[in-house]
Amino acid sequence: MGEQKRKEEAGKIFVFERKNYKFMLIGIAFIALGFILMTGGGSDDPNVFNPEIYNWRRIRLAPALVLLGFAIEVYAILLKPDSKKES
Repeated sequence: MGEQKRKEEAGKIFVFERKNYKFMLIGIAFIALGFILMTGGGSDDPNVFNPEIYNWRRIRLAPALVLLGFAIEVYAILLKPDSKKES
């Protein structure tokens, strides 16, 4: 009976902790915001060029947010679990 209980407890161990998932959600939010900021700026008429596509927001800010989001995702994956739970 005791061996079965230990197997059940061992099966409930997750790879990531709560703070890892929080950082992952923050990273996903940064990535989504970056892609949202990249949208638009095109012209309705394909024969007319709209220079708004080269806006600072679409060229500098949005890609920087996406890269920051990916960096946060890497940090969330590599974040060590609390050592106090193992003791």
